[in-house]
Amino acid sequence: MTFRNGLSSLLRPEDSVLVLIDHQPYQLANLNSHEPQMVINNTVGLAKAAKAFGVPTILTSVIAERGGLLFPQITDVFPGQEVIDRTFINTWQDKKAVDAVKATGRKQLIIAGLWTEVCVAMPTIQALGEGWDVTVVTDASGGVSVEAHQVAIQRMVAAGANMMTWLAVASEWQRDWARTESAAEMTKVITQHAGSSGIAFLWEQQLLNTPVPANAG
Repeated sequence: MTFRNGLSSLLRPEDSVLVLIDHQPYQLANLNSHEPQMVINNTVGLAKAAKAFGVPTILTSVIAERGGLLFPQITDVFPGQEVIDRTFINTWQDKKAVDAVKATGRKQLIIAGLWTEVCVAMPTIQALGEGWDVTVVTDASGGVSVEAHQVAIQRMVAAGANMMTWLAVASEWQRDWARTESAAEMTKVITQHAGSSGIAFLWEQQLLNTPVPANAG
């Protein structure tokens, strides 16, 4: 297998394209590998980070008429954007979805979706075979069981995929806090969706802006 290492292997916003697959009510109803609210939160955090860094994001569902629309928390991040609705279980067999990815001209393909073992694994493995550099966001994905999620990850790693969590992806896009053009938006995403890390940041800002009492010490 080809090892993924070196500076050039890290994610770059200008080379990344994000595909969010089937974050729909039907899939969520049988999500058992993660706490459902956590997956919703993480996926929205990932979507907001992508928007902050100008990373093109493809939204796709499968038979939405029966499986339900994408979570509104996601589509609200991209108001007015078309959600590509498929019949193919494997997104990478859907010409419209693949053409939308290819039209971005980017090769760092980042995927998250429900379920990991089906709707994430299939396009990941096919895209890897076609020469794409694929990263799967594990905590913005989930399976019907812990085993299903974990086995899917093992299968995709064996095929050459890179595994990351959503905050790691966003941090790799930021890379340097001197990048002030994205740092402010990144900070907003962290405070809204990074749990205790976001709260700790707000606390730090509170302390930095709190005058030291005159009689301290």
